[in-house]
Amino acid sequence: MIGASTLVLVSSLVVIPVARAIENGVARLPVLGYNTWNTYACNINESIILETASLMKSLGLQDAGYTHVNLDDCWAEKNRSAEGLLVPNQERFPSGFYNLTGQLHDMGFQAGIYGDSGWFTCAGYPGSFEHELTDATTYQDWGFDYLKFDNCAIPFDDIIREGTYGKYQRMADAIATLSQTSGKPPLIFSLCEWGWSQVWLWGQTVGNSWRVDGDIAANWASIASIINLASFITQGTNFYGRNDEDILEVGNGDLTYEENKSHFTAWALLKSPLLIGTDLSAASPGIIEILSNKEILAINQDPVVGTSISPFRWGLNADWTSNSSYPAQYWSGPSENGTVIMLLNTLDEPATMFFNLTESPWIRAGRQYAVRDLWTHTDNGTAVRNFTATDVPAHGVVALLLQDAGNEPAGLYPLCAVWYQCASENGTYVDGQ
Repeated sequence: MIGASTLVLVSSLVVIPVARAIENGVARLPVLGYNTWNTYACNINESIILETASLMKSLGLQDAGYTHVNLDDCWAEKNRSAEGLLVPNQERFPSGFYNLTGQLHDMGFQAGIYGDSGWFTCAGYPGSFEHELTDATTYQDWGFDYLKFDNCAIPFDDIIREGTYGKYQRMADAIATLSQTSGKPPLIFSLCEWGWSQVWLWGQTVGNSWRVDGDIAANWASIASIINLASFITQGTNFYGRNDEDILEVGNGDLTYEENKSHFTAWALLKSPLLIGTDLSAASPGIIEILSNKEILAINQDPVVGTSISPFRWGLNADWTSNSSYPAQYWSGPSENGTVIMLLNTLDEPATMFFNLTESPWIRAGRQYAVRDLWTHTDNGTAVRNFTATDVPAHGVVALLLQDAGNEPAGLYPLCAVWYQCASENGTYVDGQ
């Protein structure tokens, strides 16, 4: 076991419900797009938004599926209008939002905006508490399609008189009411509640995605910690509702090339929304190539299977062990076209990673599987009973698609890939029991 702080979280008696997300007609699949916060923070304006959209088109990101451009905090004036309405910052957005969203729509994008469920946003701009329907209407009138809703400046208990669920339900109800009265699709509703693993239990009845942790940082420790937390709540993701591992930091900070690949792969295969937080004007071709990996994106956008991959073995630690530095290493899940495998080397040095195919619940015993590498984009022969990845780089990843290729070759010994309790019908055990 790695690390003295590890803690076994789940016993065999725990029954965890599967997500039943709100099917409100929008965001059946994870949102792909851009979010301004990680690169620009409060230094946003209409020129930056339109330049970012243009770069997404010219760099091929729109063609790869990234169709949202989302503003984060700091877009508003510090005070509402005399009528109680939100007002765009006149210096940063002199043309107004209706003009901005119109241009984005003309470019083939959807537009997103940011709000807060409390008195103020995290940067001190007007929040939506007790203004939910007014603000939802304003966002729709401005032409926005998506709302990220934060959790700062929470009203005192004797004012709010409800839990966090109820605080977010207020805006969910406003969005539903507005859709009914306007006849327009509801806003995509992204909860930014920093859920500490609990929000998925109720977020699925309120929104289309829900944050599972605090803000991501552009370093491996942050990414590993989020993957660790997400490994215990993968059942929270399905069509229309999903765990949100936060904005993509691909290409930011001190992340290595291999760490960038692992970060993107984990987010995509966990079916998180993929919102780029990179300065696209400075992004290298290698970073754009990572973000544009169409075989990985196809798993994220699978039209048949909406569920996330999940660990089938933790690896360095005992199964169901929480370790924020060394999360689960062996993951799998179903897809439209086969079984998805993710091998994550959490060590600080290269490693060989081995598993028996039937460790994954999505693999059938006695069958062989064609191996597709989703990063090299090559067909790598056939796996029989097991698979070994050699020299996986430090903090690196292997992403595979295994497709059933028929019965395994005859005459293989032992008669079972996994000997435990392997028996003939006359009671003879292969392992000599």
